[in-house]
Amino acid sequence: MNTFGSFFGTYIDCSNLPEPLLSGELKQIQINAKERSIKAEIALDALVKRQTLYDAEAQVEKCKQLRLSHVQISPKYSAALFNVKYYPELVIELKRHEATMNGILLDSTATLVQDTLTIELKHGGKRLLQSKHAGHVLSQLIQEEFGLNVQVSFTGRLEVDDSSSQYQEMQIHQAETVRRLELINKQEDYETSMEHQTTPHVIEVREGNTFYPSVLLETARPLYKSLPKSKPVPISSITPDIGSLTVWGEIFSIESRLTRDKQHKIFSINITDYTGSITLKIFENVPDSKPLEKLHNGVCVLVRGDVEYDKYDHEIVMRPRGMGTVKQLEVQDKAPAKRVELHMHTNMSQMDAVNSAADLITRAANWGHPAVAITDHGVVQAFPEAMNTAASLKKEGKPIKVIYGTEAYFVNDLVPAVIGDSDCPLNGEFISFDLETTGLSPKQERMTEIGAVRICDGRITERFDTFVNPEKPIPQKITGLTGITDNMVKDAPSEEEALKAFYQFCGEKAVLVAHNADFDTSFLRAAAKRHHMDFSYPYIDSIPMCRTMLTDIKNYKLDTVAKYLHLGNFNHHRACDDAEMLGQIFILLLQRLQEDTKAKTVKDINTSLASYHSKGGTKKMKSYHQIILVRNQTGLKNLYKLVSMAHLKYFYRNPRIPKSELIHYREGLLIGSACAAGELYHAVFEGKPWNQLLELADFYDYLEIQPVGNNQFMVRDGSVPNVETLQEFNRTIVKLGKALHKPVVATCDVHFMDPKDRDYRKILQTAQGFDSGEEQPPLYFHTTAEMLKEFSYLGKDVAFEVVVKNTNLIADMCEEIQPIPSGVFPPFIDGAEKQLNEICWKRAKQIYGEPLPKIVKDRLDRELGSINKHGFSVLYMTAQKLVADSEAHGYLVGSRGSVGSSFVASMSGISEVNPLAPHYICPYCKYSEFITDGSYGSGFDLPPKICPVCGSPLRQDGHNIPFETFLGFDGDKTPDIDLNFSGEYQSGAHRYTETLFGKDHVFKAGTIATVADKTAFGYVKKYQEKNDISTMHKAEEMRLAQGCTGIKRTTGQHPGGMVVVPRGYEIYDFCPIQHPANDQKNANITTHFDFHSIHDTICKLDELGHDVPTIYRYLEEYTGIPVMSVSMSDPQVMSLFHSPEALGVTSEDIDCQTGTFSMPELGTPFVRQMLMDSQPKTFTDLLQISGLSHGTDVWLGNAQDLIKDGTCTISQVIGTRDSIMTYLLQKGLEPKMAFKIMEITRKGKAPKLLTDEHIKAMKEHNVPQWYINSCFKIKYMFPKAHAAAYMISALRLGWYKVHKPVEYYAAYFTVRGEDFDGATVVKGRPAVQQRMHEIQQKGKEASAKETAAFGTLQIVNEMLARGIGVLPIDLYKSDARKYLVEDGKVRLPFASISGVGESAANALAAAKDGGTYISIDDLQARSKVSKSVIENLQEAGALDGLPQSSQMTLFGS
Repeated sequence: MNTFGSFFGTYIDCSNLPEPLLSGELKQIQINAKERSIKAEIALDALVKRQTLYDAEAQVEKCKQLRLSHVQISPKYSAALFNVKYYPELVIELKRHEATMNGILLDSTATLVQDTLTIELKHGGKRLLQSKHAGHVLSQLIQEEFGLNVQVSFTGRLEVDDSSSQYQEMQIHQAETVRRLELINKQEDYETSMEHQTTPHVIEVREGNTFYPSVLLETARPLYKSLPKSKPVPISSITPDIGSLTVWGEIFSIESRLTRDKQHKIFSINITDYTGSITLKIFENVPDSKPLEKLHNGVCVLVRGDVEYDKYDHEIVMRPRGMGTVKQLEVQDKAPAKRVELHMHTNMSQMDAVNSAADLITRAANWGHPAVAITDHGVVQAFPEAMNTAASLKKEGKPIKVIYGTEAYFVNDLVPAVIGDSDCPLNGEFISFDLETTGLSPKQERMTEIGAVRICDGRITERFDTFVNPEKPIPQKITGLTGITDNMVKDAPSEEEALKAFYQFCGEKAVLVAHNADFDTSFLRAAAKRHHMDFSYPYIDSIPMCRTMLTDIKNYKLDTVAKYLHLGNFNHHRACDDAEMLGQIFILLLQRLQEDTKAKTVKDINTSLASYHSKGGTKKMKSYHQIILVRNQTGLKNLYKLVSMAHLKYFYRNPRIPKSELIHYREGLLIGSACAAGELYHAVFEGKPWNQLLELADFYDYLEIQPVGNNQFMVRDGSVPNVETLQEFNRTIVKLGKALHKPVVATCDVHFMDPKDRDYRKILQTAQGFDSGEEQPPLYFHTTAEMLKEFSYLGKDVAFEVVVKNTNLIADMCEEIQPIPSGVFPPFIDGAEKQLNEICWKRAKQIYGEPLPKIVKDRLDRELGSINKHGFSVLYMTAQKLVADSEAHGYLVGSRGSVGSSFVASMSGISEVNPLAPHYICPYCKYSEFITDGSYGSGFDLPPKICPVCGSPLRQDGHNIPFETFLGFDGDKTPDIDLNFSGEYQSGAHRYTETLFGKDHVFKAGTIATVADKTAFGYVKKYQEKNDISTMHKAEEMRLAQGCTGIKRTTGQHPGGMVVVPRGYEIYDFCPIQHPANDQKNANITTHFDFHSIHDTICKLDELGHDVPTIYRYLEEYTGIPVMSVSMSDPQVMSLFHSPEALGVTSEDIDCQTGTFSMPELGTPFVRQMLMDSQPKTFTDLLQISGLSHGTDVWLGNAQDLIKDGTCTISQVIGTRDSIMTYLLQKGLEPKMAFKIMEITRKGKAPKLLTDEHIKAMKEHNVPQWYINSCFKIKYMFPKAHAAAYMISALRLGWYKVHKPVEYYAAYFTVRGEDFDGATVVKGRPAVQQRMHEIQQKGKEASAKETAAFGTLQIVNEMLARGIGVLPIDLYKSDARKYLVEDGKVRLPFASISGVGESAANALAAAKDGGTYISIDDLQARSKVSKSVIENLQEAGALDGLPQSSQMTLFGS
């Protein structure tokens, strides 16, 4: 017997269903396959509640395996089971059939007398019941379920007064119930139908309506208010007066903000359907806005709403009345055997391709492609991203092989000048000729003129010239170029007649000469073929001769060469005149060739020209595209060498690779023939003879063909007549492959991922001035099915071979390689580990005595253990030697970043920051006392104390910074040691690095500059202007700009980064090299990869130039007080952070409530306001200020609010990354968890990665909720060691500012005086304040230069308010650029005057050595400065009392 349980138990979980139902006999089952519905009759031995039956129906409906849209279970009982207690179950079923009966049968009761069921009504409604045939429906239900004939009658309160409030209330309730039930039923029916839809549609071939993205309306799900029902229209069709409509769009930008009352949210959501873009504006109360908070970029929505003008945005917007999510039609590659893309460009193809390597490789992996090649134009800068993406995909279970390569700019420097065989002596007979034609294609266009001259024994002896009737109109642009009109050729000889006449002039054994002979001979060859004639003449191309022999010429156009050789003017672009001029050029070239080489015959020309190649002629040769793929590790290194040579040695507009170099470094590489810009395709287009095509093709390892759409431009510009010709070109390449047994592959030449992305390339090309940007070829990533369809004209088997079989064959020939080697490759210094250990222990004992305090010994043991174990000692010693060298030259060095977290860095002299716990130390008897209870955040805050042993004042130090923030929790993270050298000595540091490791092992760290947001918006605006687009929605502008950002624009160099290659390795083991921005005049050589890509592989030293060490140098020079000896706990210095009183001025005097003008990191308006808000009282507070001012989302909307609300103080908020770990450790958290929470928070990943376990642990250890909330807001945190380094320098400079003010300002302006206005300053404080007022009045209209000048004037005003005088320029006492201390005042240098540059200032300072000036003329003559410099000096009063001319002096003596 089939029971309900045995039948449906295989499809659903029956554990929650009652036994009577499960054991019920399945009497009948009706299946409607079309409607996907089931009706089941179940014989039950006991009564089962209706809701139980409904639940069972729902479970069966939800079974994905059955894919049903509707299920109905009809119970069958024995007549004996029917009784009046079952009446409520009948009512439930009745309501299911007719919802309007809900209120009428409320509170009703039933009695059963014989065969009549009497229902007593309590709320009226008999008429409605009768109209709905309720009695009959109930009778039928009883009959169907129990097999009884029972009559139904109604009694009780049969009707209710229509006007009674009770009745009206009931009616409203009933109507609302009905409406709700209808909505619920509709939604349930909709959701059920959606669940039973087949798998969302996917396509493999994009065409017609699916070429651009579209959505599957059946996948729509309600999100906000009602689900739109109308068919969406294109966003591009929206007009301001269109009213209400439905659209779909993908979200690419979403913003939300709370209103001031915190009761509502305003959403601005930008969507696009890739025909246009629109902004959705939603104003909603907070509770109802929750569904909208789930939206994010990339989600597709279906929206119904009203279009109106938004006064706030000054743009039309759409205000949604209903919104749902919807899925896009997905493109998949379902081919059983998939293709491999071997020609793909990423956004590292400069301003030419738009998608990242990560996106493209991920797409290939998702499509199931076994491999994919990266081949950017001339560069390999996408390799690191490609490598990392492949590694990530492998972890996700989507392994894909990345084939590394480039599309090179190939120059055939081995192109022979002579084609064919001839023993003709160089003083023999030659025919110099030229053609004029109707166009460029030898097959489609025709000759209009043939001009020639005969050369014998080095002289022109005879001339030939004839027009040719092309039998087609001459294009206007050709007539404009040549002057040949249709009228001039209409009666000219036919092509056949002209060709025969030319052959007769040439004779049988002539050697032809042409300038760009391939072009001219291709027309002769095509014409000869049309008239069944041969073309067998050997010929000489004069361009390779000019390129090789005339290396210092701008270009090799015929008129340029003629001018270079001083051969006079001629009527260029007329065949007769061009042939004559070429003849003269050729005669001179032959004379030079015979003088420079031993050439005697035509046969000797090619070999003789080879001797010229080393002179640089290859740079200006015509370049072709060529694909180079890496087969193995040897090939990778050879590719890096070739790319480096292309950028350093052969760069000319593009990085070029000569054939001679390619042959030399070909091992481990595969060479492909590339696209229409390739050498082979070009030869096919030119109609070169089969034997020449075979010779060209034989150089390549594989040949390439592409979709005809890629070359459709040739049809548009008339180069070829139709698409069929392009198909024939591809067939020719396939034939070449067959003839040479070389694989032919079909590639896309991918420049963007999907058809929709072509919009971004349009923008880029327009920005670069291309006229054809609007006509984008279909350079998108094709599926296998799309490519098979594209090449179907080759036949099914050949199409499969070129699309699938051969691309996989090439992929299989390439090994899986890693473009950046695994591991760490530090530089090598003999005995580095020993030196570092000795220096640190020695220094530690000098400071802390012997035996060392346990806390010192343990820290040093732990750090040195990690450093020695992981081989980092050489990095420390490198930094130590650089610092020592700088200090030996009189310049202190400041540390940056988290290096100050390392006690080894402190002890080795690399960092001035001591990371130990706050402590006292006696500089004499070495007594020490460490404060480890967290009561002090910095030793500088410890109160003064006398040594209990020797009675000397104790020194305070230590900032409590964990080592983990520098080398990681396990001490295995490669150290990043950043150093601030004096700007005056930075170049010296760089030179010393080369001395340490060798010039061939030290390179500048390269950078890659990409298109930024503002630049991208500029490109979009330019595109609109060029295409006369008067209005474009702001949302569409944003979309287009977003698509253009991140694309490589140029390269550069890090301001101080030096990359060191270890001994025993070459730079090519890691990456190629180039000049920054490919500037061939720049002597610097940088890494080709952005330095971040190799940062963890080879050593990068950050040797940055900074002003503070330079200011230190001048302060020590002016005061004689060592910077390192000044107090770090001076109360007057600390007072500057709340008041300028310690400077002897009031807040009103300087218009500032602090005294921090000019102090590093503390003088900006933003930080000054932070000081006023937080009122720091200790050095620990200053560390917080520094951290908060450099972090992201740590002050505004976070710490600032907590302080203002009184929740906590500046010392308690999260200020630096390290303070998180130390705080959590003090709270008792386990060290590794404290470290993990710090790492997650400092990187801004708390919302994603801070788990319930982390939060629970913090709460269990009494971490307050405000602290946890603050963690979730942080985006980036500053290291405490970096903050400490900044604040230490601020306090040091602050000490001089308070106690040595004249020297301080002199030193400061010497280093930071670029915006100093000496002419204004010498006029006094009122003039300074007047100039400040003028700039302030301009507000935002002030220029960047004026804004910078205002900051300098604030410092000058402070100096003058303190009573420090300024001495004007003195021709004999002023320095070129140094502000000198003289009689308690500051003497201005020559460079302080606007308009007096560095060279002029140096000249003026040097000229005074010649003695007293007798006049202004004398000054100008001796200094050789310009008239404008003299005028600027006069305006500043520097030349007062000096006569203009020396004549009066001469005559007066």
